[in-house]
Amino acid sequence: MRPFFSVIFIFLLTGCGSNNDDMKKIIFLHHSTGHNIWTGKTNRYIYKLTGKGDVQRYFITHNKENHTDYQISERIFPQASPYGWKNYPFDYYNIWVKNSGEQPYMEEPTLEMLTKEYNVIIFKHCYPGSNIKEDTGNPDINSEIKSQENYKLQYDALKNKMHEFPSNKFIVWTPAVNTKNLMTEEEAIRTKLFHDWIINEWDEKRDNIFVWDFYKYETEGGLYLAEKNAVSPDNSHPNQEFSAKAAPLFGKFIIDVIENKAE
Repeated sequence: MRPFFSVIFIFLLTGCGSNNDDMKKIIFLHHSTGHNIWTGKTNRYIYKLTGKGDVQRYFITHNKENHTDYQISERIFPQASPYGWKNYPFDYYNIWVKNSGEQPYMEEPTLEMLTKEYNVIIFKHCYPGSNIKEDTGNPDINSEIKSQENYKLQYDALKNKMHEFPSNKFIVWTPAVNTKNLMTEEEAIRTKLFHDWIINEWDEKRDNIFVWDFYKYETEGGLYLAEKNAVSPDNSHPNQEFSAKAAPLFGKFIIDVIENKAE
């Protein structure tokens, strides 16, 4: 199973009146949930043949109609090997903060590397990240345990790191979530609380980080991935119908960020 954020962001840029010409290159870092949104309704055989999914087509149409030249691409991050198929808060913290620098960590690019190549960086987590365990009262930033207390330390460190690159913009997805069959009610409530913390406390206005509320679209106001939006009750990937609806919303949000229309 390919698993939850999966995006990129600018410090005080909106307030300074950025030049859209400086925001041409966008990279979307993701695993399988992100891939489903990336391709949208595009048939997998067509995607394999053309290499273009719904999000790319949204950008192609926008560029043509508005005489822009935004260039969006995607990348599996981290790769299954050698780092491992894990893209949770700890993993972004581990690669981008704890092991930051000009050299890759376990063959994965650091922010120092990505920000030189891309203007906008987008990242996300996959749905197993919503299996959030109970807090212990002893948070540990270096722990891979999925808990709110650990996530918050890792997110704060990531925010400080992204603020080191004021000429770049970052977009982060709110948590992808499991179906009701694949998480407990307690885990679902903790995920909702973590989502609310990201939106209401962690996110700062007028900085270079922007939050796309994927959780809101997936859950439709509930605690779980709505079954009508899932591949099945026992598969928490977004289905093609939902992905087709989400892809243009995602594309529009990215362009709104670039063009200083998003907070």
